[in-house]
Amino acid sequence: MKVVLVRIQVKPGAEEAFLAATLENARASNREPGVARFDVLRDAGDPSRFVLVEAYRDEEAPARHKETAHYLRWKEIAEPLMAGERTREFYEGAYVPERDLR
Repeated sequence: MKVVLVRIQVKPGAEEAFLAATLENARASNREPGVARFDVLRDAGDPSRFVLVEAYRDEEAPARHKETAHYLRWKEIAEPLMAGERTREFYEGAYVPERDLR
């Protein structure tokens, strides 16, 4: 299992638009066969900071995810709302319970 933590700072005033686009992407992502789970977290103390927790079932799933229509739509909407470059951290899933959201 491949796990990616994506940290994103959003421009002031763009938080709700970013969240709406990100939730739409997350819901669609959770229906992808290669995605074990896709979670959206929002900082409790700073509502402009988000973390995406993406767990993929195999090595190729992240690349397949980035080819989907919902990801490309999210990228087009969300990137202009970001205050800077998003950062990514890569992990091996030691224990990641899967949810069936399909």
